[in-house]
Amino acid sequence: MKLVEGFDSNYRYILVAARRARQLQGGAPPVIETHSRKPCRIAQDEIQAGKVKWIIPENGGAPVEVAGDALDHAVGEA
Repeated sequence: MKLVEGFDSNYRYILVAARRARQLQGGAPPVIETHSRKPCRIAQDEIQAGKVKWIIPENGGAPVEVAGDALDHAVGEA
């Protein structure tokens, strides 16, 4: 399976997309115009449009926590 551009693994892409979808389900507004109503699809579209940024902290940590914390910070919910 081909890697999604900008991600070091498909696993990390899924973590970021799932975390963003949870934010959308919790009431966060989409950052792009989309015709979709499904949070998972909106999250994928936002990532593809380059509107969701993420980083891998130097200090490491559990991948789920790292992706979640980075996404919270990038989207402004920290």
